[in-house]
Amino acid sequence: MERWINGLMDVLGAPGAGLAIALENLFPPIPSEVILPMAGFAAASGRMGLVAALLWTTAGSVVGAFALYGAGALLGRERTVAIAAKLPLVKVSDIERTEAWFLRHGTKAVFFGRMVPVFRSLVSVPAGVERMRLPVFLLLTTLGSALWNTVFVLAGYLLGDNWEQVTGYVSVYSTVVLVVAVAAVLAFVAVRVFKPGSGVRRGRG
Repeated sequence: MERWINGLMDVLGAPGAGLAIALENLFPPIPSEVILPMAGFAAASGRMGLVAALLWTTAGSVVGAFALYGAGALLGRERTVAIAAKLPLVKVSDIERTEAWFLRHGTKAVFFGRMVPVFRSLVSVPAGVERMRLPVFLLLTTLGSALWNTVFVLAGYLLGDNWEQVTGYVSVYSTVVLVVAVAAVLAFVAVRVFKPGSGVRRGRG
């Protein structure tokens, strides 16, 4: 993976870093914690400009997020509810509560979600489903992405040959986030399985 990303930057320069980040948004297993500090190291070694690295990686983040927003918008609320309602242990009331939460806190979710591994990509989908105003979505995505990207590009730039140290710290952060997420899902499943009347779904009204 590192060799492929490095080759992309060698061939395309800063736009290659932006393309890698756009793909990372669409395919979360591609690690931004590798791409961004590597772009910073490339800037430190003169293979691309630092400002260009920051601008292109942020542009890549926005393009990838916009693609997922579009997917959510095309899917739409009705299809999303229909699909989710067929999932085991999921009730329509769960979906409605999630929808209500996103309508109240969607702007914060989009901004801060850009700094949470995995969720930084996924948060764009409900934003599209709920048709968050596109200018607002793009502004929050740009700001959140610029902040996240700047931290890691600069870290790679300042560390130089030791840029890989960044990935170790971020891996710990990513692991904690994923453990908390898995624990939350397991808690939801446990409550739903052992709660009396858990098999009954409720519709609207």
